[in-house]
Amino acid sequence: MRAETQATVEAIRKSLGLLAQRMDWDTAPHRLEEMNAMIEDGDLWSDPARAQKLMRDRQVLSDKVETYRRIDQDLRDNVELIELGEAEDDAEIVAEAEATLKSLADLAATKELEALLDGEADGNDTFLEINAGAGGTESCDWASMLARMYTRWAEKKGYKVELQSETAGDEAGIRSAAYKISGPNAYGWLKSESGVHRLVRISPYDSAARRHTSFSSVWVYPVVDDNIEIVIPDNEIRIDTYRSSGAGGQHVNTTDSAVRITHLPTNIVVTSSMKSQHQNREIAMNALRSRLYQLELDKRNAAINAAHESKGDAGWGNQIRSYVLQPYQMVKDLRTGFETSDTQGVLDGDLDGLMAATLALDVSGKSRAEANAAD
Repeated sequence: MRAETQATVEAIRKSLGLLAQRMDWDTAPHRLEEMNAMIEDGDLWSDPARAQKLMRDRQVLSDKVETYRRIDQDLRDNVELIELGEAEDDAEIVAEAEATLKSLADLAATKELEALLDGEADGNDTFLEINAGAGGTESCDWASMLARMYTRWAEKKGYKVELQSETAGDEAGIRSAAYKISGPNAYGWLKSESGVHRLVRISPYDSAARRHTSFSSVWVYPVVDDNIEIVIPDNEIRIDTYRSSGAGGQHVNTTDSAVRITHLPTNIVVTSSMKSQHQNREIAMNALRSRLYQLELDKRNAAINAAHESKGDAGWGNQIRSYVLQPYQMVKDLRTGFETSDTQGVLDGDLDGLMAATLALDVSGKSRAEANAAD
């Protein structure tokens, strides 16, 4: 077997090892059998919430077990084909099996990343908020670039993107925008994007073509599903209505349909500025429930809690990632050390590499720089 093919085989085995570790493979088939037996119990649906949770958990575990078995079997089959092809000097069989192994390695790597998304709310849909920070018109334009970047990323994933609210910048871009992004593991993927994002470029708004630095913040919260109860007493919120800002002319709202809800104990503010005031109240309340749930998740996770407490303003010293377009091309995540010179690809939504590095950091507790130093 060629060295390159052997390396591919080892990469697949490594991914299988992580998959087995994350699902506790030694007990997974037995747990699946137990769940199947529980589903057949006629009294199960007397408690619909418990039944629905069991069905979801069973499907998740079943998918993991099936995926592991399929990758493992495909690996064995194609290694045997290569050995057979080499024994019979059949280059065509070897080439086909090697091509299959390369595709299998890509699949295994993808499943390896998905296996890291096993947090309490990782499988949920998510809210994504973008706010322009220090930098005036530059930052408003940067905020709109980030909105485009995340929209492109979500569309490539096949996720549904719904604009919840948007406030235009005075001269260009947006001051703020909020989205609901729906799809498998949407929150799990995007949660690592919370923080301040820094852009360095030649300003298109500077007649002297000088280099400018601008900042925008991104905050991500899981959509709270029906199985998570968040009670918000009426006396803890203030609801204000106001007229949405728009593009001008016929697009400006003539009624106070936009809704702003302030949670008084935490001073969390959420807004929605769609057409219907009733719809806006529902959207804003759902967003507030998610924000409060995120606070609860933070309390349970010391690392996340520390990150949120230290996030500070959208300005110098608080960024998680830098996007440099001038004098050189580089996107670098300051938490993991992951960097790429493909700045246009990143701005067009190619974010999986950056996200994967942060997911791996969450699991290992080490940055890439620390891991390299240890080696």
